[in-house]
Amino acid sequence: MTLLWIVLATFAGGVLSVMVAGLLTVSVLSRVVKSLVSLSAGILLGTSLLHVLPEAFESKTAEPHALFATLLAGLLFFWLLEKAELYRHAHHHEGDGHDHHHHFDTEQAGRGGYSVLVGDGIHNFCDGVIIAGAFLVDASLGVVTAIAIVAHEVPQEAGDFIVLLNAGFTRRKALLFNALSGLAAVAGGVIGYYLIEPWRELFPYLLVLASSSFVYIAVADLLPQLQRRLAWRETLSQVVWLAAGLLVVVVGTRLIEGAPH
Repeated sequence: MTLLWIVLATFAGGVLSVMVAGLLTVSVLSRVVKSLVSLSAGILLGTSLLHVLPEAFESKTAEPHALFATLLAGLLFFWLLEKAELYRHAHHHEGDGHDHHHHFDTEQAGRGGYSVLVGDGIHNFCDGVIIAGAFLVDASLGVVTAIAIVAHEVPQEAGDFIVLLNAGFTRRKALLFNALSGLAAVAGGVIGYYLIEPWRELFPYLLVLASSSFVYIAVADLLPQLQRRLAWRETLSQVVWLAAGLLVVVVGTRLIEGAPH
């Protein structure tokens, strides 16, 4: 049953987010991506700092110093992966309000539309492993972690979809290749289930690694996008959406933990 939940959760995170992005028009995507970035930043920070990390530190099988060292190593690891363009999570595209120059999207995909997809595939695979580890610790933790990943994947896939379309990909081709890279999340979940399950004493460290991924994405990618001089209404909108993300985590966690198992 746990494996089934892992497959469903990774499918939602890796493929359904692509379908949502593909079903919307480019003009709609350009308008909603900015709000989704704020929302996903709140969800990622709330999930990692209010749920996943406390769960790891409550474990009696790992020392706090070792867990903090793992958190540091995780942040540096994902930073290095991004520098190698193997952990890409860009939400930037022409018309997103960040004053990108003309042909920005073409350059982004032109450096390798396919390398972008490979990077996303590796990112999705890591997400799948993270979801598997969370479900193996606790079902409610798995659900909350999956929600955090889905919340991040929708704006990411929307941004990638817009970049690929503006770079010359047909709508069908962009959707197909994004969906294929999304399936890597399912592969990561299944492989993670069979490889991680026998090593339960390592689960706290995996949870910390998951948190380092969420914190890195939020702090290094999402929040900097929101650090622009805006009209007070736009700033208020960012704050509201970010607070909504935190509220989703808090309320969602209580509902899941209070549900009958």
